[in-house]
Amino acid sequence: MADKGTSVDLVPTETVSDEAAANFDLGPHLLRLMWDEPFFSHMLRRVTKVKTDKIPTAGVLAKDGDIKMWWNPKFLAGLNPNQIKGLLKHECYHLVFEHTTTRRRDPHIIHNYATDLAINSLIPAEELPEGGLVPGKAFTELTEKQLKEMSDEQVAAYQRISDKIESFPRKESAEWYFARLMEDDQVREDIEGSKGRPGEGEPGEGQGGGYGPMDDHEGWDTMSDEDREIIKGKVKNILGDAIREADSKNSWGSVGSDMRAELRQMISTEIPWQTVLKKFCGMTRRANRSSNVRRLNRKYTGIHPGAERGYTSSIAIYIDQSGSVSNADLELLFAELRNLAKRTEFTVFHFDTEVDEASETVWKRGRTPEASRTRCGGTDFRAPTNHANKNKSRFDGYLILTDGEACDPGHSRLKRGWVITPGRELLFQSSNRDFVIPMKRSADKLAS
Repeated sequence: MADKGTSVDLVPTETVSDEAAANFDLGPHLLRLMWDEPFFSHMLRRVTKVKTDKIPTAGVLAKDGDIKMWWNPKFLAGLNPNQIKGLLKHECYHLVFEHTTTRRRDPHIIHNYATDLAINSLIPAEELPEGGLVPGKAFTELTEKQLKEMSDEQVAAYQRISDKIESFPRKESAEWYFARLMEDDQVREDIEGSKGRPGEGEPGEGQGGGYGPMDDHEGWDTMSDEDREIIKGKVKNILGDAIREADSKNSWGSVGSDMRAELRQMISTEIPWQTVLKKFCGMTRRANRSSNVRRLNRKYTGIHPGAERGYTSSIAIYIDQSGSVSNADLELLFAELRNLAKRTEFTVFHFDTEVDEASETVWKRGRTPEASRTRCGGTDFRAPTNHANKNKSRFDGYLILTDGEACDPGHSRLKRGWVITPGRELLFQSSNRDFVIPMKRSADKLAS
């Protein structure tokens, strides 16, 4: 945390007197946060606040099994109340997005920039200190004094970094910003070399007008793996309590609906539907035994050949032909099955009130059948159930892709899975032996 080489003052701290810093009180700002931003306030109440001059700005860090927010009074005393509120929200977002407990990517300084770009996309510009990294916003123009103190190379680097960040869209992930910064070799070298920072001396020594991460990111990589997991659990508990309180009182402050949904997803214990689908396919595998002279027979070594076993499965896929099952739903399922076809043979059938045996298509080793439609009648789940039961010697199990809107077909002799299209559900209670796999589209697909 004390390494001044990776942080930069965003306000000219030499203009803040020692008396002003000594008299600065964080309490009123925390009280204001409670009224304006209840969600963030609830999170910070569980974080130990440490006043220090060992770091130039502020930062969150897990230390000795505790989550701490370190803050420099001289830095905060130079900010207005809105900027202090933005800084506190910024630190909470670092915890929410697990930046403090996920190993930073190399080079660290580029990752520091990327995490701040992602977070500052979510905070109103008027709540950010001058010099912070904000996608779509250029750096402030250099003063005549700064231009005199900088070499032509430093000025050029400052402008290149500014232009790059100004070209970025808002509300992308830290990984996205990291990748874009790493793609530009010149800008990456400028940031790593700190060539573009105005003023002389190490960043954080009080030269005003600087730019860079608005807080300190040091110490994030000093935890053991065991401590890292403990802190992750603590952060998740804090986040969960804050979300539940905000939901119960409808007191989210400035947190928008999209971010609320993302936060709820972070604490969800729901198993992804892709994992359930993979488990279904894995549990229907059977062992195929064959002789192999290159393997030793444990009982009759040298007399009889050994045996080898390969694990494969054959699964029938029955596709509901009702209009509410779209080609996009088929493609969503097929995209996942494609990854499972290495050891599983899928046989696809269409059905409505009966199974269309002419539609049978065998799919294996990554060959994806086309999303097509051969029926358009009503839906009767007895059709695929009876068809699968009659063909139990061919299949180890079967999946039914459907919107779920039909009657219970009764017991199945084969392992059965219900793959439900997004936003729908089964209209009946499935058997305890059945798998129910409700598909969901990813957030990026929903946004598009």
